[in-house]
Amino acid sequence: MRSETEQQFMSMKDQIWVIGGYGQVGQMICKQLAHAFPGKVWAAGTRRERAEQFSRQTGGAVKPLQLDITKPVDSGMLRNVKLVIMCVDQHDTRFVESCAKAGTDYMDISAKVDFLRKVEHLHSTLRSSDSTAILSVGLSPGITNLLVREAATHMDQMQEADITIMLGLGEKHGKAAIEWTVDQMNTTFDVMQNGQLARVQSLSGGKWIDFGEKLGRRMAYRFPFSDQQAVARTLNIPNVSTRMCLDSRWITRALSVSRRAGLLTFLRWKWIRNAAVKAFAWMPGGEPMFAVKVDATGLKNGKHIHVEQRIMGKKEAVITAEVAAAVAKKVYTNPLRPGVHHVEQCFTLQDIQNELAHKLKVITKIT
Repeated sequence: MRSETEQQFMSMKDQIWVIGGYGQVGQMICKQLAHAFPGKVWAAGTRRERAEQFSRQTGGAVKPLQLDITKPVDSGMLRNVKLVIMCVDQHDTRFVESCAKAGTDYMDISAKVDFLRKVEHLHSTLRSSDSTAILSVGLSPGITNLLVREAATHMDQMQEADITIMLGLGEKHGKAAIEWTVDQMNTTFDVMQNGQLARVQSLSGGKWIDFGEKLGRRMAYRFPFSDQQAVARTLNIPNVSTRMCLDSRWITRALSVSRRAGLLTFLRWKWIRNAAVKAFAWMPGGEPMFAVKVDATGLKNGKHIHVEQRIMGKKEAVITAEVAAAVAKKVYTNPLRPGVHHVEQCFTLQDIQNELAHKLKVITKIT
């Protein structure tokens, strides 16, 4: 239990720092939280000019802060910070550890598997400081994790979960998101198969996925979104996979053919990788949309059951920001279990739907 002095100190902790707060997703998060918590939100990043410009655009509702998390950040700087929301990629956990030392709660929208596993190892550290870290916040990971948890409520035992994400080429994603996608095209990663880790390759294992009447059947391929590793552990599912496709069938197919032909190995060359990033940023056609499909199978009263869940939306960046803001509001106003948790360990799909005023509509089919 905290002493009276500690409680008084903690009562001063009312700031929200959004790291990368002047980026595409970060700006949307900042604006939503500034509306809910006036005067409490700071857009932080290395470029003070960008932070100040964004602050002026909000009429001062969001405050600017210059902060470089690649350099050591003393925990004393965080003494008045209740919550940090991380919108940029990190290579180590030094900043998360600083948050823990300061008793500051932490959220992360990253999809980098290796980094999230490093943060998981800080569970005892955050628990001892009575602070909480929430990982897998956004669309994928995030809503996908919650859809799998929701499917599990219809079963006594889930045996398999297939997650598929369709991304629209018409949406102009931020540079960091495009770089991450390009960098994952020529990687290998672990998935859970029959309760054991198995090594697979990006853009392999094509599978036909039915997205419903409007979008039809699409061929989707394995991709290293972190949700498949997280829910396998948190929900104890022996078989989990995440696949991706684009709204352009021919470009999805071209990527798979390029992978099989070995052409994606050239992405190791910096100039080719950078050219690919630019090409994706300016690729014409497509729609500013996203769709998610979860196919889960398991047992209910000794009988096999299949649960299908589908959601569609217009902009992936917007839903990521809305989910992050919804989770942030709950973390900021309600004490959660100390330690490191993925979103599905602390929240349900209904929690997020309620916060978003049911804008997130899920189509469910059980057979």
